Amino acid sequence: MNVSAENLGQCKQLIRVEVPVEEVNASFDSITANFQKQAQLPGFRPGKAPKHLVLKSFEGRIDEEVRKKLFNDSYQKAVEQQKLRVVATLNVEELAFGRGMPFSYTVTLEHEPEFVLPQYKGLKAQRPAALPSEEDAQRALNILREQQVQYTDVQRAILEGDIAVVNYTGTLDGQPISAVVSTAQGLTTKQNFWVLVKEESFIPGFTTPLIGASAGDRRTVSLTLPVDFVVKDLSGKAVLYEVEIVSVKLKVLPEVNDDFVKAFGAESLEVLMNGIRQDLKSELDFRARRAVRDQLIKGLLDQVSFELPESLLTNETRNVVYNIVNENQQRGVSKELIEERKDEIFATAEVSARDRVKAALILQRIAVAEGVKADREEMTRRVVALAEQNKTPVEKFAKSLQERNAFPDIAQEIVTGKVLDMIELNAQIEDAPLAELAPIPTA
Repeated sequence: MNVSAENLGQCKQLIRVEVPVEEVNASFDSITANFQKQAQLPGFRPGKAPKHLVLKSFEGRIDEEVRKKLFNDSYQKAVEQQKLRVVATLNVEELAFGRGMPFSYTVTLEHEPEFVLPQYKGLKAQRPAALPSEEDAQRALNILREQQVQYTDVQRAILEGDIAVVNYTGTLDGQPISAVVSTAQGLTTKQNFWVLVKEESFIPGFTTPLIGASAGDRRTVSLTLPVDFVVKDLSGKAVLYEVEIVSVKLKVLPEVNDDFVKAFGAESLEVLMNGIRQDLKSELDFRARRAVRDQLIKGLLDQVSFELPESLLTNETRNVVYNIVNENQQRGVSKELIEERKDEIFATAEVSARDRVKAALILQRIAVAEGVKADREEMTRRVVALAEQNKTPVEKFAKSLQERNAFPDIAQEIVTGKVLDMIELNAQIEDAPLAELAPIPTA
């Protein structure tokens, strides 16, 4: 078999393969014989039909089977001969095929880059080490109170910290804002809109002129939008809002008493607070381990530089974009605003995807060097855990994974986790000074 390769750059190669005529004829003979054994033709017992009739009846299927066998066998050998780790087969062009002639074709493919494995043992990292403070615990308790907050209507003028329920219409240069920027529908008009009366709420400065107004009053609010406004086409623009006060609501937090404590399944305030502290500690431990692993991965990335396969980058960028959009939608960000920021989202996703693909390739290569694999028991445990998370019977979930050919991805996740465990176990990790620790987010 003759194989030649041409480097196309960016982890791409064009390989040319020619299978000798002897192998082609042998494959035709072997597959024809298999068809002849199974053929059922009128007037002949199964497997007894003459070869020429079998060829006439099944010529197309025989050709297809021979083509598939020759390609699969020769392509695998060609890749091994060229020592390529293929990540994507981009294009196949058949040049010649038939009995009595060589089988030749070209393949354009993408492969993993070649690089010297970075030093992955003895990497340095700092582990955040601190216990949650009482301030953290109190903030968490207040978040629980926020979950049971009530809003009561009050017949008085608006004060800072109230909730104002308003109808508003916004204009820019005498036109509805959406007539100037089509994606700004939500900034143009709303009915029964709830807004917290604080300087930074909604649009900075929007609620300040509402202080002192009562239900039924109207206010004209003139604003200059910030230069870093989320809708770029409106940055620095002067807008005018006509606002009608529908009602004024007072935010009322529940008292921390026996009823409040029991609502969260605790026997006493002390038990509830201990539970809060433990949850915060678990969160802190999770953040600490994630911080360590981020540092270790960065330590790997900083040691090597290499080209990345375009198809892997494209797929990972698409995944990151999906995650960013999904997170924004869950936070209540409008589709219009997401569309407005699509270029920024894509640029951010592309940078993240590049690091993720590079890290994945390095970790895969370390797994090979260390002989790290996912065994059957680990795969079973992972599948059972995923089935429970998805509230699906294990058998049904496993069948779905098989249909989607998702088992290799699960195996890769297990291998990656084991490699990271090994790198962390062999790292030089120090506790970070307390002063360098960020506060624990509780909201």
